[in-house]
Amino acid sequence: MSIANLEVSAGRSTRPTASPWAVAMAGFVSLALAMGIGRFAFTPLLPMMLHDGTVTLGEGGALATLNYIGYLLGAVLCLVIRPDPARMVKISLALTVILTLAMALPGGMPAWLAWRTLSGIASAVVMVYATAWCMQRLAELGHPTLGGLMFAGPGIGIVVTGVSVFGMVGANWLANWGWITFTILGALMLAPVWRVFGTPSPLASPTGGAAHAASSAPIAPRLNLETWALTLAYGLAGFGYIITATFLPVIARHEMPGSVWADLFWPILGAGVAVGAWAVTRFGMHHDNRRMMMYLYAMQALGVAIAAVWPTVTGFALSSLLVGLPFTALVSFAMREARRLWGASASKLIGLMTAAYAIGQIAGPPLATSLVARTGGFGASLGVASAALLLGAAIYLWMWRTMPVDGRAAG
Repeated sequence: MSIANLEVSAGRSTRPTASPWAVAMAGFVSLALAMGIGRFAFTPLLPMMLHDGTVTLGEGGALATLNYIGYLLGAVLCLVIRPDPARMVKISLALTVILTLAMALPGGMPAWLAWRTLSGIASAVVMVYATAWCMQRLAELGHPTLGGLMFAGPGIGIVVTGVSVFGMVGANWLANWGWITFTILGALMLAPVWRVFGTPSPLASPTGGAAHAASSAPIAPRLNLETWALTLAYGLAGFGYIITATFLPVIARHEMPGSVWADLFWPILGAGVAVGAWAVTRFGMHHDNRRMMMYLYAMQALGVAIAAVWPTVTGFALSSLLVGLPFTALVSFAMREARRLWGASASKLIGLMTAAYAIGQIAGPPLATSLVARTGGFGASLGVASAALLLGAAIYLWMWRTMPVDGRAAG
């Protein structure tokens, strides 16, 4: 496969457009940076911050909540502005690197709350615009199934940050040193993808032209029962996973004090995320997205519940894997469904869905810390989260049975 296809306009060669693999890898690295570092480096670093005495559990929950509020603000911002998507992705990725460094600087809770809020805004912008830009470009190039590859990015980011923190804990590092390390890593990740975003769209080619024609077919965006049901179910996914994603190392340390495994469950979850996202690339576009999401929600609900009822090394390892496997796989199918319903206008529907997802995330940490204060453990909050995921699975079952896909491709 060539590195790039040359775009020709008015008989003159212009800048090369990125190849399908370059586009997919740009999405992969962007989500790894924005999500794996910008959002979820906080999860393995939180126990280090607790150990350093720089935050309490309640303050850690507040930092997580403000990050998720920022994610909501970013999603809402994407609904009301009409920017150049590639430029927004690049600005937001650069901001993510700067804000990661800011967490290592003096300022305490007031500054950290501001930085985590802004980081949430940046990660939402990357999720909406990088996803929409890459999926649209891959459709134009005739390789839409490669879109699943970019959703492995958060998983790899989680693995890298989780394994790194495991080593940092063994070396008795301070949490600040971890933030600086991830800043350097983020800057190195940003450099190779900077030029990919903003490359010109391909003109008609034996494969890309047909795909572009199909992807450009006008679809009238409609906020009907189907789109609202999709949005509600997607919001339940945000609530269902977030307690595990925020507190997994803390939960493991609480249930197994002194265990060397406590800091390794997070990388196991990340490995599951990467494998699940890769598996999506092996599925053709003919599968009904709602049916696939129903299965994935049920799997994640089981994973969340296992951590509540089987708090052992085996139980946490299995829970981490079952929570991780569907994490971005279900996001990939949800984004496919958004493109099926709204076509080239999918970024707006993705923004609405991301806002619902963020609202679910915002509700999770306060619920968890409140129930911990009342019950002394995380079991009750994990049970509520598992029930939310089962409700989401039921919504998709209802949609699959009552709203059959028409003649358009399911993906």
